[in-house]
Amino acid sequence: MTGEQLDVGVGPWPGDPPEDPRYDPELLAAGDRRNVVDRYRYWRREAVVADLDRRRHDFHVAIENWQHDLNIGTVVRNANAFLAAEVHIVGRRRWNRRGAMVTDRYQHVRHHETIDQLIAWAAEHDLPLVGIDNLPGCRPLETSTLPRRCVLLFGQEGPGLSEAARSACDQVFSIAQYGSTRSINAGVASGIAMHAWIRAHAGPPPT
Repeated sequence: MTGEQLDVGVGPWPGDPPEDPRYDPELLAAGDRRNVVDRYRYWRREAVVADLDRRRHDFHVAIENWQHDLNIGTVVRNANAFLAAEVHIVGRRRWNRRGAMVTDRYQHVRHHETIDQLIAWAAEHDLPLVGIDNLPGCRPLETSTLPRRCVLLFGQEGPGLSEAARSACDQVFSIAQYGSTRSINAGVASGIAMHAWIRAHAGPPPT
């Protein structure tokens, strides 16, 4: 683009509106400018979520939020893109939704006040906690296969996984880096890890 602002989405429905309960009368009349794929144009939010729920993947994503981490919005947006079952926020309930780009409206988000609460929830649902952090002794993500059913756990920006989180993980995987920085932010790391899960376990996306 050269600075020219292009309209996003579609205008009002041309002709007679469809008689389908999934469609939103207001969107049909005014147009749909939301950041959704074409197959969900004009659909009610509830209808989109219901359709996504039919085919969500078997992995969950969790991130520690002790210092109001600005990466959480990106993690939620990535979770929506790769269709995670749920996002779990551990620590502070409030988080900056700006980076989510409204995708949190279509993604299930659960809050846990402590890491112990997340551990108990994961154990109840028989889901191993899989840490993603560049720590000594980690297994390289590039040459490993993530479990099909799991919770991918990310730490706070800066310090990474807390000691309690590290101890709770069944496995911890690292992401190979080749430059001068010692780490990448949690938002980027989450996208890499989720895509690694997709490559191992998911089929092609719907058309």
